[in-house]
Amino acid sequence: MPRQIHLNLFVHGRGHHEAGWRHPGASRHALTDIDYYAGLATQAEKGRFDSIFFADALALNDGAQFVATGGLEPLTLLAALAHVTQRIGLIATASTTYTEPFNLARQFASLDHITRGRVGWNIVTSWVGGAGPNFGYEQQIEHAERYARAHEFLEVVTGLWDSWADDAVLDDIAAGRYVDPSRVRPIEHKGRFYQVAGPLNLPRPPQGWPVLVQAGSSTAGKQFAAQYAEAVFTAHLTQASAIDFYRDLKAAALARGRAADHIVILPGLSATIGATEAQAQALHEELNALTEVSVGLARLSDRFGGYDFSSLRLDHPLSVDDFPDPSTVQAAQSRAAVITNLVARERLTLRGLLHRLAGARGHFALAGTPEHIADVIAEWTENGAADGFNVMPPVLPAQLDVFVDQVVPLLQKRGLFRREYEADTLRGHYGLPRPANRYFPS
Repeated sequence: MPRQIHLNLFVHGRGHHEAGWRHPGASRHALTDIDYYAGLATQAEKGRFDSIFFADALALNDGAQFVATGGLEPLTLLAALAHVTQRIGLIATASTTYTEPFNLARQFASLDHITRGRVGWNIVTSWVGGAGPNFGYEQQIEHAERYARAHEFLEVVTGLWDSWADDAVLDDIAAGRYVDPSRVRPIEHKGRFYQVAGPLNLPRPPQGWPVLVQAGSSTAGKQFAAQYAEAVFTAHLTQASAIDFYRDLKAAALARGRAADHIVILPGLSATIGATEAQAQALHEELNALTEVSVGLARLSDRFGGYDFSSLRLDHPLSVDDFPDPSTVQAAQSRAAVITNLVARERLTLRGLLHRLAGARGHFALAGTPEHIADVIAEWTENGAADGFNVMPPVLPAQLDVFVDQVVPLLQKRGLFRREYEADTLRGHYGLPRPANRYFPS
């Protein structure tokens, strides 16, 4: 039987192409309208997706004049979506740099109870430069320190989720005992960055821990993923680089005593789909024609920690010398490396680079028929580049509708994707075990 793939819907504005919001196929709902997100979630559930994911940034996008932005805070959004969905997993981004472990542990435990075990946490260290001043920092915290904080943060949060035994709640009316105090304990954490007494003030989540998701692909990000992540969202422009990443991360997880199939790797895939190859390519070109150069330059600058690219000529071929060394970037190091590798490989002009990044910000983007998209998905998974995909439609909801109605049935016909849900939790969808409780082993 063919290996079953995993599909996650990544919701971004009204589509992942930066001009997607202007297309007739994009929703006209406000990005603060819950009905918009409810429609996307129910459509993804109709397509039997494993999960739906909401990214987050802790500062207003510099391109807000030209790009649809200002969506709802994702943890609040998941709570609202819990009651319009039944089986699909719900994943939200939250930062280890600009929140406190106790608050986050409590919020995600609550969401996992609300959804009866369907929640995942996308762990970020917040590379966006504008976030720091919104939380009292004069400048961005450096990359290495953000990851040092993240490691300790995870130890605290998972400890808090383990601070209740699964059988701690007695709810014994006759005896007058609600909680067994011997089955709840403090964690008494005292570290470099955090001091947290515990225990958490609500019971252990249904999944033990919400599914831990991670998206950084820098050296520090991969080390963090190998230790903690159970699902990884990653960006690759070529199948070859995705295969290398897949092999290296699975090996790193094995070296830490983890099972290779307990970390699900999902590269981003932004597919522009048409009835014919020509129609798909025409839609892609139509979207690129709607972009604003200033938006592309601002986003490119953000990826490189605020570096100024405005002096470069739009139609002159680029070289890696036009970019800072990605290893020195204090923002998104892994994405900066993806961009410089692309420039070295293809010698794009600045305009060509901005168009390539407009569709999916460094993720794999392609245009084609449903059959072509299904072929690519099958090829990547068969060749060891992915366990599935982080689906990033360029226009929402139109291109999601096409994917669900035309690509998913092809994958199902090939035996690559489920026809019905077989599990009720996100861990069940991904084939992940429930974590053992470090304090109350069964």
